[in-house]
Amino acid sequence: MSVPRILAGTSLGLVSLLALAGCAGSAAAEPEQGVAPATSTVTIEDNNGTHEIATPPASVVATDNRTFQTLSDWGIELSAAAVSLMPATVNYVNDKGLIDLGSHREPDLEAVVAADPDLIINGQRFTQYHEDFTKLVPDATVLALDPREGEPLDQELKRQVTVLGEIFGKQTEAKQLASDFDAAVERAKKSYRDADTVMAVTTSGGQIGYVAPGVGRALGPIFDLLGLAPALEVEGATDDHQGDDISVEAIATSNPSWILVMDRDAVFAADDPTYVQAAEILEGSEALASVTAVKNNQIVYMPTDTYLNEGIQTYTTFLNDFADALEESTENAAKN
Repeated sequence: MSVPRILAGTSLGLVSLLALAGCAGSAAAEPEQGVAPATSTVTIEDNNGTHEIATPPASVVATDNRTFQTLSDWGIELSAAAVSLMPATVNYVNDKGLIDLGSHREPDLEAVVAADPDLIINGQRFTQYHEDFTKLVPDATVLALDPREGEPLDQELKRQVTVLGEIFGKQTEAKQLASDFDAAVERAKKSYRDADTVMAVTTSGGQIGYVAPGVGRALGPIFDLLGLAPALEVEGATDDHQGDDISVEAIATSNPSWILVMDRDAVFAADDPTYVQAAEILEGSEALASVTAVKNNQIVYMPTDTYLNEGIQTYTTFLNDFADALEESTENAAKN
């Protein structure tokens, strides 16, 4: 009984084969299955020159703190990164499959080889390892987009996201980031009163550091960007990440109308039982109690994760916070 069924099946199979053969010409025109999408290239310029990059990059490594938030928000998949230098506000810290290159103090540079990158977005704390990366993965493009010395901070922050937007096809998103930043700058400029003097400081280990206008870490460039009048200028001031030594008496004597603050330790607070909040250091100081900025609650703090997240989003948030405080101060003055 089984034989006829087998023969019948065979006959049907032959009919099917003949039918397929008759359609061979049309089948040849069908696209092949499983073919990778076509790639293109984009030519960009970084701090070291011009590069032609295949897009989209197949394997990406990131070490520049200023880029982590942008790449994360855009949903860019990374093969390896300096995860140890990421704040908890960046989603990559939860990616267990991401190769961690460690911090700049004890980096695992050779781990980048396992990621087999065709693009490395390098910079900030890892800038010194540029040549190491070029030797370890010679076929990869090592991109450097750190703000260049002597160039305006606003243009450099926008340049960075613009280049990344070109590489990852996120031009619209990059334009929005630049637009939001520009709007925050204009708000703060418009609200600032020329008669008000400003001091920028950083706090760390319970101590206050002086951030010099123009050159000081994070907040220094804000003076030129907004045209702020410094309450105090110290000869020989540096760009040290902890700020320069300054006494509370010197701050009190300069009597700033506003104090801008980067709490360097805030991003590590959860892991540091000795952490002292910047607000406690400044607002709780008897020596500073009579300072205008303290009396009038005119102290503006940078976002908590700033020390590990100095990208354009961080500055946009801070500038909007500063503009809010300036506008509130003007409103309060008008009421009195």
